[in-house]
Amino acid sequence: MVAVNYSTIRNNLKDYCDKASDQHETIIVTRKNEKNIVLMSLDEYNRLEKAARNNEYLAMISLNPLNGMSGNDCMSSFRTPPSGL
Repeated sequence: MVAVNYSTIRNNLKDYCDKASDQHETIIVTRKNEKNIVLMSLDEYNRLEKAARNNEYLAMISLNPLNGMSGNDCMSSFRTPPSGL
């Protein structure tokens, strides 16, 4: 991880973009008033987004009341359809 100020990255943007994409380096761009940003490759960003979605899904299924039931217990928790269907 590299931290650079706004002026430095502005003057060397191509070099830092290459470093982020080719070397998978994360670059923190420091700015006034704590308005810092992060520069990273699209591959790294997509990987982080996928991990976040997976974590949300895992959290959702861990809260599911049917989680942990055996197959028979799970199936018996569903209503049986009315006769004649």
